[in-house]
Amino acid sequence: MTSETVAVVIVTYSRADLLVGMLDGLAAQTHLPDAVIVIDNASTDHTRSVLDARTDLPLHVTTTESNLGGAGGFHVGMRAAYDAGWDRIWLMDDDVVPDPDCLAVLMATDEACLMAVRDDLDGNLVEKAAIRFDLANPLAIRPKTASVDSTYATRADLPERVEVENVAFEGFMVRREVVTAIGFPDPEFFIFYDDVDFAIRARRAGFRIWAVRDARLVRQLDFNQQHDMAGWKGFYMFRNLFVVHFRYGDNVLVRLKPWLIMVVVVLLSPVRGGRGEAGNVIRAIRSARGMRSLSGSAAPPR
Repeated sequence: MTSETVAVVIVTYSRADLLVGMLDGLAAQTHLPDAVIVIDNASTDHTRSVLDARTDLPLHVTTTESNLGGAGGFHVGMRAAYDAGWDRIWLMDDDVVPDPDCLAVLMATDEACLMAVRDDLDGNLVEKAAIRFDLANPLAIRPKTASVDSTYATRADLPERVEVENVAFEGFMVRREVVTAIGFPDPEFFIFYDDVDFAIRARRAGFRIWAVRDARLVRQLDFNQQHDMAGWKGFYMFRNLFVVHFRYGDNVLVRLKPWLIMVVVVLLSPVRGGRGEAGNVIRAIRSARGMRSLSGSAAPPR
C-alpha cells in the first residue's frame, strides 16, 4: 500500500514556535509525505518566516486573507489536496508531533479512514476520539459516551486497531474515495465539531474509522475542553453541538434535545454562566437552525 501518495494538510494560526516542532516531526518521518499543504490562517506572528525557512519539506503554503477558523482552514486544505490528486490526505494541527514511523504505520494500513493515537508530553494516553457517539438517546446530554482514553488506561492496553465513531482533525487520514463520496469539511462550523460532522458523514456513507495504536502523535499542549461558555468559544460550542443534533439525530427526541439544553442553560444562568452564557445559547440555537443542511461548499465534488 506504500505506493499510494499522501499529502499532509496543516492548519496553523499564530503558533509559530509550535509549528516548528510539528514540521521537524514531519521532516523526520521514515515515510516522507509527497506534499505538505499549510493553511496559514492570517497569522500575526512569525509563522511566515518559519515556513519560508523550511527547504527540507515539499511545502505548499496558502495564507488566507482572514482567520477562517480550523473548519475553514481544513476545508481549504483538503480541497487543495484532493484537487491535486493525492491518494491520501493526512490532517494535522500545528501542536502535535508525530513519531518518526507514524506516517509509515498509517500508510501500511489498508483502510479508508484512520486516526493516529495521541499521547501527552508525559506519555499518557490522551486520545479523545469517541468509541461511542450516541445520537439515538435523548437523555445523553453529551453524545460522546465513551472515548479511547476513557476506555483504555494506556496505549499498551489498546488492541492494534480500535473502531471509533468520531475523530479530531489532528492526525486523521482519509483516502480520496471518502472525499469523493461525502465531500469536504464544512467551513461554516468555524471551530469545533467540523471533524465530528465529517466523521458522521463518513460512517453513514459506509466507511469505518480506525484508531491505529502504533501510529503515535505527541500533543504539545494540554487538552482544555472546559471553555468559557459565556465567551466567544462558548457560542460555537453550543451552536455546533446543536447543528450535529439537528442534522444527524436518529429520532425526533434527539433532534429536539438542543431546545431542552437551551432552556436548562437559560434557567441555570443566574447561578452558572450569567447573562453571557444565556445570550450565547439563545444566539446559538437561532444560528444552528439555519445550518440544518450541509453547506454547498462542503458537498461532494462534481
